[in-house]
Amino acid sequence: MPMELKPLVKKLGLQKEQRNGVTLYSGTLGDGPVVAIVTGMGTEFATAGAEHLLDKVAVRHVIVFGITGAVDNETPIGTLVLPEVVFLASSGAEYRPAPIGDETHKGKMRTGDDLLTDLEVISRLRDEGVVSLDMETASIAQVCESRGVSWSVYRVISDRATDGTIDDEVFHLSNQDGTMNAGAVARYFLKHPDRVPHMVRLARDAKTATNGAAEAAIRAGSAL
Repeated sequence: MPMELKPLVKKLGLQKEQRNGVTLYSGTLGDGPVVAIVTGMGTEFATAGAEHLLDKVAVRHVIVFGITGAVDNETPIGTLVLPEVVFLASSGAEYRPAPIGDETHKGKMRTGDDLLTDLEVISRLRDEGVVSLDMETASIAQVCESRGVSWSVYRVISDRATDGTIDDEVFHLSNQDGTMNAGAVARYFLKHPDRVPHMVRLARDAKTATNGAAEAAIRAGSAL
């Protein structure tokens, strides 16, 4: 989403450009070039965005970064998640990120288009070794592996699927391209004026997570 990319653009001083029909942000990291894109929310947008980038731009290594949801109430907001495996909920297909440096990877990350809030389902996922939930990583991994491009993932906990902070109404405050749905936001606060503090906290936690993910991606990119 745009909010996930924003801190990386700021920290690296990336510049927006069009390259071979791809809207991207470019710059340097250390002595090497770097490009960054926003794919949008969900597996279809992630697949399309990754395919478009790799079809048009020569990329040596893809770093997927951004926010992810915890599957328990104990993992602190801002925790970096380095899964050993990411998998597509729709097919069960599994993909393994390439470790960078001496990183320790553990657990599974589930990628799916559904908003999971059913506590029994989430409990079962925990028992199966799932540590976090997202909507894009495994789709991007699938595209990378189909093209022989190595990839890694750095996602940071921004919310918890088990504590009720994210529900269907909150989820649909964003458009599929990751931008804010202004009309939905206005209607939400008209309907729930008492939830302003709740949304402020969500925004603060998301900012913590996006900054952490950008910093982790920069460290990883510097080590490549």
